Amino acid sequence: MISKLRKWIFSGLLVLVPLIITIWVLEWVISTLDKTLKILPSAWQPDQLLGFHIPGFGVIFAIVVVLLIGAFATNFIGTKMLGWWNALLNHIPVVRFIYSGVKQVSDTLFSEKGNAFRQALLVRWPHEDMWTIAFVTGSPGGELLKHLKEDFVSVYVPTTPNPTGGYFILVKKSDCIELDMSVDEALTYVISMGVIAPGGPKNPHLKLVENHQQPKS
Repeated sequence: MISKLRKWIFSGLLVLVPLIITIWVLEWVISTLDKTLKILPSAWQPDQLLGFHIPGFGVIFAIVVVLLIGAFATNFIGTKMLGWWNALLNHIPVVRFIYSGVKQVSDTLFSEKGNAFRQALLVRWPHEDMWTIAFVTGSPGGELLKHLKEDFVSVYVPTTPNPTGGYFILVKKSDCIELDMSVDEALTYVISMGVIAPGGPKNPHLKLVENHQQPKS
């Protein structure tokens, strides 16, 4: 009887825990975005117009604002104005260092032409007898090229179960195995600490290596 009760408890937790966490995350996102409505004049805010609060208006408002800004930034006038705005911020002491750094990172992550976080790899980490999942973030350049005698790739090695923390390392292309899995599958594998296995790479191969040689074991 005790074993059956234990089984029911764990089965109930398996059902409730993901549901509760999902609801909590959605509630946090919606409540956070609802605060964006405060930038509107009080007379225009939905709570004032309707006389009661409806959760979710902030989400719609935030999406509309992002779409409008994106549409404005892609036309000729918007591009010119953004150029002037960036130039202005880059001439303000202190602000320019923060803004330029954040902008470079965001341009790399969200640019359609960028390669950051668009490919999952297997790399040797933290030493040559161990492997872990990493994500391509780019290629080393500038001063680094003077000291690196072979072809290297810049990768991010996430920690588990929180992938927002991790390590930035430079790895030889010949020591990387490109995985035949999506970034979402790889992140799920990392976050679940290997519990939720993806479909798995089909014949892992080294597209990053011109000679297609497997790394030495």
